[in-house]
Amino acid sequence: MGILTDQMQRLVRTQRLGYTATVNPDGTPNLSPKGTLNVWDDEHLIFADIRSPGTIRNLRQNPAIEINVVDPLVRKGFRFKGTATVHPADDHRFAELEAFFRERGTTSPIRAVVLVRVTRALPVISPAYDSGANEEVLRARWADYYITQSPVDPRD
Repeated sequence: MGILTDQMQRLVRTQRLGYTATVNPDGTPNLSPKGTLNVWDDEHLIFADIRSPGTIRNLRQNPAIEINVVDPLVRKGFRFKGTATVHPADDHRFAELEAFFRERGTTSPIRAVVLVRVTRALPVISPAYDSGANEEVLRARWADYYITQSPVDPRD
């Protein structure tokens, strides 16, 4: 059994957005949202390079990566640390990896696919739980907030 538990896999598959952190050539951080982030297997996460030139450049020089996925309503998630492998269009695995996204409805041009071998996974839990709040309370609180405070109704 790999490092990605069923709970972790479920979270990644149900959230629409994850954030990747890589290291720029000058040593500064690069944080980039990924709407294609998904689970490849119980040891790997996967995302498509649709418009991520900085992320891909960084990973080619330094394959270290951290990916954060958090459910914004319950304020819980995971941070995944690992090593990325970039598979460009001329790579022998590209067609197989690209098909993964096409089968899930991705229609954007894909420049490369990144497979991340997860070496460590840690929970991310909001300090809101320190006061005794539970998931039900936080889910209701944040759902109400997004519905009443957002200029766009998230139910649309």
